[in-house]
Amino acid sequence: MMKIRRIKWLGAFIMVLLIVLIGRLVDIQLWNTESFSKRNINLIEASVKQRSQVLTVDDGRGKFYDRDGEPLTHEEKQVLVLFPFLKKMEWPADQVASILGIREDQLRAEILNEKKPFAFGGNQPLELSGYQSKSINNLKIPGVFAVKQKFNSVSMQASQLLGLTVKYSSLPKERYPELELAPDTRVGDKGLQRTFDEFLVSSGESKLVFHVDANGGPMFGVDVKYVEPANPLYPVKVITTLDKEIQETAEKIVDKFQIKKGGLILLDIEKSEILASVSRPVLDKQHPNGEGAINNMLTQHVPGSVFKTVVAAAAIDYETAPPTRMFDCNKTIDGKEEKQRPLGMLNFQSSFAQSCNRAFAEVSQEIAKKDANFFETYADKLAITKYSGWQGDLYHSAFKQLYGEQAGTIWKNQNELKNDPKMVAKTAIGQLNVQVTPLAVANMMATIARGGEKQMVKAVQKVEFSNGTSAIDFPKKEMDQNKISPYTAMKLQELLRGVVNEPKGTGALLKELPYTVAGKSGTAQTKIQEGKLNKWFAGYFPYENPKYALVAVNLDTTENTSGMAAVFAEMVKAIYAVNHENSLKEG
Repeated sequence: MMKIRRIKWLGAFIMVLLIVLIGRLVDIQLWNTESFSKRNINLIEASVKQRSQVLTVDDGRGKFYDRDGEPLTHEEKQVLVLFPFLKKMEWPADQVASILGIREDQLRAEILNEKKPFAFGGNQPLELSGYQSKSINNLKIPGVFAVKQKFNSVSMQASQLLGLTVKYSSLPKERYPELELAPDTRVGDKGLQRTFDEFLVSSGESKLVFHVDANGGPMFGVDVKYVEPANPLYPVKVITTLDKEIQETAEKIVDKFQIKKGGLILLDIEKSEILASVSRPVLDKQHPNGEGAINNMLTQHVPGSVFKTVVAAAAIDYETAPPTRMFDCNKTIDGKEEKQRPLGMLNFQSSFAQSCNRAFAEVSQEIAKKDANFFETYADKLAITKYSGWQGDLYHSAFKQLYGEQAGTIWKNQNELKNDPKMVAKTAIGQLNVQVTPLAVANMMATIARGGEKQMVKAVQKVEFSNGTSAIDFPKKEMDQNKISPYTAMKLQELLRGVVNEPKGTGALLKELPYTVAGKSGTAQTKIQEGKLNKWFAGYFPYENPKYALVAVNLDTTENTSGMAAVFAEMVKAIYAVNHENSLKEG
């Protein structure tokens, strides 16, 4: 009796166990095949992966290009793709090696230790010619393919401007609640990668898929499949305003002068576009939130005497500095004896050219008695304290091209400082609370060169679909109508040219260049006890027919480092060389 009861219990237990197992199989096979367990594993994808070897040709994220269509953040190469199962089969490696012009043993050796499909050549894959690609694919060898593959650039140019990406899993999911993004999908974190992320985000990878058997060998009769996103319009191309050749040259020049913090920014005056942007410290991809992540071309810094350009505009309009008026430049802004740079008695033009602080202190104090707000008024007219980057409505939403751009400031406590003559004098020479961005200074120079016309600055011309049709165009946009008169602009042009033309001008170093230059130097005290300075040179060229506005700045540097006029000069010569070479090619 006990034996029969035990058998019944055992039978019941086995029956329950079978029901549980069958339920589990139904759950796996029918109900939760795409989101199995707490980790939401897609069992169908996992099964396919288990019997497939895959090489991603393109991650599907949109890419950045320069104004001429040259890739900026990646390289596109025709490469030889080899699948690891080749080491288990006989294949005509000698023919492939012959096409490549290498030894057969070299080709076979690279496959031995590989477990996944790879591009032949290691970290720097061998780039194939069109003839080599066609010849290899004509052999129709399973596991051997010549394809165009996209590789992320090892050293990215204009890194802070273009920005970084991170895996979607590291961000709050609220960013794209309507999209079903895989955790390893890369999304924009900083720079243009962030501001244009909604256009760039991947809609699916392009990849080569080859099915293999249980031993990892090819399933003959099943050809390689090229899988790409369902929407043929993606991934998009973001056509920036950068000139790749000039950008690479600018990076080298900044490093040649050992600028540890600072950089340069170059604008196309007519189009109001960024041609090159270099910021130091270098962006470290291993520490993406470190000091190198800051784009120093878009953040506030003390400008020093560069700000005298704003005061000069006011002096012209208020007629406080006629040609006959002389200033005692043997005195400081406080009226004391100038021991470091006694310049003698100078008129206003020479005061601007030689950067006499006393002249600008006197003029500013006089104008401030008539209009306490004149600093802000003329800073606004010259676009030096506003956001310079392109902004406007995009699909009925406010949109800014430039990530992290800061506006400039003049005063921190307006009521207390504005009416104090000593504070007015310090502000007049670009010290105290004055802070501006190199981009805004470059835009001020472009504004003066254009005769007073203020324009927003673009970093991106347009976004294109994959088939070349335009998705979005960014038109030229004026900032506003609060601007200097053409007469004031002309007078400022003459003053800026005098900085270079006068024998004792602070920009005299720039006189014998292939392009004529107009500009203004600046040296600002930042950390007085440590002897730290900001060194600037800002200007435009050619003077007679302005095409480029350029700002070079070395931040928190010391007295014994090179002045920025030398960096400016090197950049002018480099641009002339590029243009001269291009004109020879066209001719």
